[in-house]
Amino acid sequence: MNDIQGEQGFSIYRLRWIGYGLLILSLLDTIAVLIPANFGNRVWELQTIGAVVERVPVPLLAMALIFFGEDYDRRRFEDPLLKLLSWVSLLLALLFLLMLPLGIFGTIYVNNQNSKQITTQADQQLAQLQQVEERLNKGTPEDLRNLAGELTRLGVPADTQNPQELKSQILSRITPAKERLKTQSATVQSSQRLGLFKNAVKWLLGALISSVLFFTIWRGTDWAR
Repeated sequence: MNDIQGEQGFSIYRLRWIGYGLLILSLLDTIAVLIPANFGNRVWELQTIGAVVERVPVPLLAMALIFFGEDYDRRRFEDPLLKLLSWVSLLLALLFLLMLPLGIFGTIYVNNQNSKQITTQADQQLAQLQQVEERLNKGTPEDLRNLAGELTRLGVPADTQNPQELKSQILSRITPAKERLKTQSATVQSSQRLGLFKNAVKWLLGALISSVLFFTIWRGTDWAR
C-alpha cells in the first residue's frame, strides 16, 4: 500500500513540474507575441488578442497541473508560489474579460479601415478610367494617333491609321471595366469582412471562455491563499 501511495505521489509531483514547465514556456511565448508592443494601434491590438487567445490552452493546462492534488505532498517553497499563481489566475480572468470590449471596438475599427482602403483604391482606379474617357472625348485626331502609338509600344496592337475606330473600341470597354471594378470592390469588401468577423467571434468567445476558466481556477484554489 505504501509503495502504491509513493508511486501516486511521485506521479502527482511529476505532473506538477510539467505544469511549471508549460507555464514558463507559455510566458516566454506570450512575451514574444507582445514584443514589440504597439498599444493604441487597433490592428495590432486585435491581432495580439487573437494570438494570445489561441495560445491560452497551454497556460490553462499548466495551471491545472500545478494545482493538481491541492496541498498534498507540497514542497515548502511552493506555498508562496501557489498563492501568487492563484491570484494570477484572477488577474488573467480579468484581463481576458477586458479583451472583450477591446476586441469589439478593434473589430469595428479594422473593418472600417479595410472598407475605406478598398473604396479609396477603387475610386482611384475609377478616376483613372474617367480621365481616359475624358481624354478620348476631348482629344484631337492627333492625340488619338499618339495614344494608339503608345498602346502599340506597350504591346497592345492598335490601328494608328483609324484613330476614330480605336476611340470607339476603348470607350466601349470603359463602362464594363467600371462595372467590373465596382463588383470586384464589393466582393473583396464582403470577403474581408466575413473573414474578420469569423476570427473576431472566435477570439472573443475564446477570451470569454478563458476568463471563466481562470476565474474557476481562482475559486477552486482558495486553499492556496
